[in-house]
Amino acid sequence: MNRRDFIQKLGLGGLALGLSNVPLELLAGGVDADFAKISILHTNDMHSRIDPFPEGSKYAGLGGMAKRAQLIKKIRSEEEHVVLLDAGDIFQGTPYFNIYGGELEFKLMSEMAYDAATLGNHDFDAGLEGLVKQMPLAKFQFLNANYILDNTPLLGKVQAYQVIEKDDVRIGIFGVGIELKGLVPDKLFGEVQYTDPLVAANNTARILKEDLKCSLVVCLSHLGLKYESKKISDVVLAQNTENVDIIIGGHTHTFLDKPMVVNNLKGHPVVVNQVGWAGINLGRLDISIAKGKKKNKNNSRPAILSKKTIVK
Repeated sequence: MNRRDFIQKLGLGGLALGLSNVPLELLAGGVDADFAKISILHTNDMHSRIDPFPEGSKYAGLGGMAKRAQLIKKIRSEEEHVVLLDAGDIFQGTPYFNIYGGELEFKLMSEMAYDAATLGNHDFDAGLEGLVKQMPLAKFQFLNANYILDNTPLLGKVQAYQVIEKDDVRIGIFGVGIELKGLVPDKLFGEVQYTDPLVAANNTARILKEDLKCSLVVCLSHLGLKYESKKISDVVLAQNTENVDIIIGGHTHTFLDKPMVVNNLKGHPVVVNQVGWAGINLGRLDISIAKGKKKNKNNSRPAILSKKTIVK
């Protein structure tokens, strides 16, 4: 069986999750020149955890940005096409933030060469001016599609989406954020206006998929995985969109053993993942996807193999 036939026989249009007994080279990595292998690494809710957790704590010895940097460097030495993303709440949680106001977080993320991050509610904890003050230190793009930033110092510093090209595959990435009112003091987020993230997600994903011809559309969400109420969440977002392939989430600090798969409005699978908080885990999605002009052949959808690495 050749690789293309193998992917089609996986079912769900070629999406595979958690197949730990399947050799990765069958899913990606040069067996078929028509396909590209892309590794998406991701974090969420880092909360200024610069150092590993101290001895005597629940997560003693886990996390820490130096250890994560080493792990990311190792993966990049093994994989040619890597994208590194964060789903918000970079700030707040240790004295490093209280003393340095986010300077260390952005500098270290830049050293790790993050590609993009969305904004979480705690990223407003130093106010708009405090956030903007540190943004020149961030050598990565901030993304949000559902906050109106007119008349705020964030205007022009946060984009709705960005497109990254890896091995002839266009990857569209956008962000959505939670309602700030009632969660963050009004004076800290000023005139930032919240709009429906579902509407923003559908509009932005359509632009990325149809107008900008992205083969893969990734949403960085700081909405939370799911709720008992009808509150908008990653699961609700996945169920009610058409062009989103992957949702990398945050806010609820959910440790998922493996990503969830949720069918969208077209009945296509959406991968939803979240890796807890504080940099304890580094999420990884290894993706095999048809590249270039081959991408529409047989309606090929990405095959995704999930991994989660404890940073220790």
